[in-house]
Amino acid sequence: MRITAAVSRPGQPEPRLEALELEAPRPDEMLVRIVAVGICHTDLHEHPGRHAPQPIVLGHEGAGVVEALGEGVRGFAIGDHVILSGSSCGQCPSCLAGRPTYCDLAMPMSFGGKRLDGSTSLCCRQGDGEPEKIHSHFFGQSSFATHSIVPERTAVKVDKSLLLEMLAPLGCGVITGAGAVIEALKVGYGDSIAIFGTGGVGLSAVMAARLVGAARIVAVDINRARLDLALELGATHAIDAGGEEVTRQIRAVTGRGMSFSFNTTTVPAVHSMALDCLAMNGTAGFVAAPRGEWAPAMFPMLAGGRQLRGILGGDANPRLFLPKLIDYWTQGRFPFDRLVTTYGFDEIGKAFHDCEAGTVIKPVLKVSEA
Repeated sequence: MRITAAVSRPGQPEPRLEALELEAPRPDEMLVRIVAVGICHTDLHEHPGRHAPQPIVLGHEGAGVVEALGEGVRGFAIGDHVILSGSSCGQCPSCLAGRPTYCDLAMPMSFGGKRLDGSTSLCCRQGDGEPEKIHSHFFGQSSFATHSIVPERTAVKVDKSLLLEMLAPLGCGVITGAGAVIEALKVGYGDSIAIFGTGGVGLSAVMAARLVGAARIVAVDINRARLDLALELGATHAIDAGGEEVTRQIRAVTGRGMSFSFNTTTVPAVHSMALDCLAMNGTAGFVAAPRGEWAPAMFPMLAGGRQLRGILGGDANPRLFLPKLIDYWTQGRFPFDRLVTTYGFDEIGKAFHDCEAGTVIKPVLKVSEA
């Protein structure tokens, strides 16, 4: 079928809309008409071609309506509303243990730009020449498009009464922040946590920490407006990361340091702060690797019994965790919709720019009507 998709090509400042051809779903795949798709910083980082091959259709926070089912698909019907999250093989020990974010094949299935058999679902045909292969299946989705072919395991069914444009960001940014707090770090009642970076992931972590009853929730950033929003969403303290003695200020909140820290940034100095602010036996979770030279101070980690913990996808199983977040949202206890700014699909260039500039927290492209 003919579709419109935003294609990332070498040298382009942002993805551009093109007419492409999309093949029919294969066994265990579904055709989903995309209603809305969030833009994540991973999309920004991958547009220049850091890991994934080009040309490629990015997008991995899709939400839409099932329009066709491949052979063997179970649990879904045409017309179902779904949100899309990461892809996984379903067969490795991590998948069988219910931890699909740590699938043995997570990296090729996320960044490979194709199915595991090497095929793609997209091509660009101009005139009578040989069609150009366009890489697909980015995080099992490639949802910067009017339609997407997705593996069954990528989709989570949702209630048709809910706005898909609000639910789209749950699939990556929101599940990463909330899952890190609830599933990976297992922050509990009375605990303390410092959250570095108050973008979509960090603010999701703030809301999750409040949800589970953390007593001290410290938001750390250089953006005053976002720190103010963090306070509205549940942070008990807000600290300017550009100020003096930031680590001392964080430790002073409890008098002995934090039970947990959660770092959403790539700044080496912030990775050091996230370890230095911990109390004895504290854990520092991080979701982005430092850019540049950095190594943890090993003796303080040893002497303090502290841990450094990498977290992918919030350590959460989307099919189990996302329905919980939606329930919390409908109860008014997890207002992630306050992070969302919507754009038309043809405004993807502006949305990319605004996201990179930090003028919006979570841009969502409205691709079609539900």
